[in-house]
Amino acid sequence: MTSTAQAPQSGARSAHPEHLGHVIFIAAAAAMGGFLFGYDSAVINGAVEAIRSRYDIGSAALAQVIAIALIGCAIGAATAGRIADRIGRIRCMQIAAVLFTISAVGSALPFALWDLAFWRIIGGFAIGMASVIGPAYIAEVAPAAYRGRLGSFQQAAIVIGIAISQLVNWGILNAAGGDQRGNLMGLEAWQVMLGVMVVPAVLYGLLSFAIPESPRFLISAGRQDRAREVLKEVEGDKIDLNARVAEIEHAMKREHKSTFKDLLGGSFFFKPIVWVGIGLSVFQQFVGINVAFYYSSTLWQSVGVDPTDSFFYSFTTSIINIVGTVIAMIFVDRIGRKPLALIGSVGMVIGLGLEAWAFSFDLVDGKLPATQGWVALIAAHIFVLFFALSWGVVVWVFLGEMFPNRIRAAALGVAASAQWIANWAITASFPSLADWNLSATYVIYTIFAALSIPFVLKYVKETKGKALEEMG
Repeated sequence: MTSTAQAPQSGARSAHPEHLGHVIFIAAAAAMGGFLFGYDSAVINGAVEAIRSRYDIGSAALAQVIAIALIGCAIGAATAGRIADRIGRIRCMQIAAVLFTISAVGSALPFALWDLAFWRIIGGFAIGMASVIGPAYIAEVAPAAYRGRLGSFQQAAIVIGIAISQLVNWGILNAAGGDQRGNLMGLEAWQVMLGVMVVPAVLYGLLSFAIPESPRFLISAGRQDRAREVLKEVEGDKIDLNARVAEIEHAMKREHKSTFKDLLGGSFFFKPIVWVGIGLSVFQQFVGINVAFYYSSTLWQSVGVDPTDSFFYSFTTSIINIVGTVIAMIFVDRIGRKPLALIGSVGMVIGLGLEAWAFSFDLVDGKLPATQGWVALIAAHIFVLFFALSWGVVVWVFLGEMFPNRIRAAALGVAASAQWIANWAITASFPSLADWNLSATYVIYTIFAALSIPFVLKYVKETKGKALEEMG
């Protein structure tokens, strides 16, 4: 179907809210789901060896327990769009918050390994929902002039969640005498690490009551008066509110509610724009970024780094991750999404290639040679920096913006689901691949980073500065 969207006549492109701080608060609250994803990703890194010891399992089985949450993520992402279109974005956030809380309590008090795996699936489902709802909601409430920066809150929340969880883990570990299985409040230290996620989960739920529903959902539910109030709140009263509502209504009348069937078409099952979204999601994961967050301590220890130092390097990596994300937030609306993605791809190729080179050397007395060890460490930080200032942010921004209104929710659900499946594939395969050949594993990640360059150049269109009604 050919798009007939017209340039907005309400002044939406140049809308500036009177209270930008309030709009920032709204976006930050919605991005709290990203914080929970980041927290969950890194908190398990601190519990990996304790889980292996308590349940006496090998690397392959351990990897499945770690990665199984991502299956829940894929299911949550695939279903969140339809749920959000039926009951609203805010209700979805509240459901996710409840599931997060249940998962945290269950993970902290497992009866057996299968029990722990089950609670991780529940938490994964909540993360999957939040991964879809957060970017979509922010894109729908943010003024066009600020949408890129506000959309990047999702990734900013993820990287802050990673850093905070590592600090909390470090504190808990010290309180337990440096032993992941040490006693703390009647539990083993790793159980407390997992249980602490109750705090941000409850906060996410409370924040969801303090932010307004998406104006697009309100209009779809026939609540135009409330939609005008929200639009005035987030875009300011200098725009023509009636014209703005009319624009959205026109787009929604022309385009029916998104369903999976709407995504079908083209030469290869899905519409081309859906494949572009899937491609962005898959490339984001196939460069191996989450290996740095799920297995970083284990990785550094495998090449001879002292366990204490390995936790320190994991923390410094998370700081670099935050720095890169801030850089992306500054430039995503200035130079655009596509240039940032290309810059990041080139930087990731360099970092990953150097890591592959360093890991190709044999260990001497259980350690990499000094030169290769430093190269591996510096290259890992280069990789994370360039990922964070590019693909870590722009993919979430693209997925929130790039689809036409008619298919946005469903398409975002499919793309995010693909992202979680790709994440699972990398997470579940890394221990076995690393045992086979660590250097070759990083060569594979380097190849995917290189392939992302022609993919972006050929298939990805810039969305900077466009109103959502113009997409597609």
